[in-house]
Amino acid sequence: MKKVHFAAIALLTFTGLNLPVSPSMAEEISCQGTLGAITVDNVKVPSGKTCNLNGTRVKGTVKVESNATLNAKGVRIVGNVQGENAAAVNVLNNSTVGGSVQVKQGLAANVSASAINGDVQFDSNRGALVANNNRIGGSLQAFQNTGGLRINTNRINGNLQCKENRPFPLGGGNIVQGSKEDQCSAL
Repeated sequence: MKKVHFAAIALLTFTGLNLPVSPSMAEEISCQGTLGAITVDNVKVPSGKTCNLNGTRVKGTVKVESNATLNAKGVRIVGNVQGENAAAVNVLNNSTVGGSVQVKQGLAANVSASAINGDVQFDSNRGALVANNNRIGGSLQAFQNTGGLRINTNRINGNLQCKENRPFPLGGGNIVQGSKEDQCSAL
């Protein structure tokens, strides 16, 4: 009888009924509010919610759902940042993204003072877009955006490609290892 009682207590403790479960144990964490300097696997920002990542380390991907907002400052993300129909995607203040930042069919985005190892892609967004003072390992691509676009002082290892944006993109001082194309040829 004592062995059964001990096993039940061990099981209850292990399953977290007596101890809090660390967010780093979760495969995908739903972020509604603020996460500080912790490590998590993947982050999802649910529709209509706001997630603030401050010094957070993400071992996978950050997905920003419809009408959701991501404010990421000083983060380390191994995978991608993906926003589709998002209200805002902001990657700021010495953040590092191991993959790409992809913002599609949403409103606003600001990628500033960060290192993006892959591409930065702004596609068919309706709000203000900013790419400022970044180190981009791939290309920066901006296609069919209608809310205004500023591209300033980025170091881009790939190409700077802009097509069918209204109004035309503004900016300058970008150092591009590949080619500056179409609407961004003078930036």
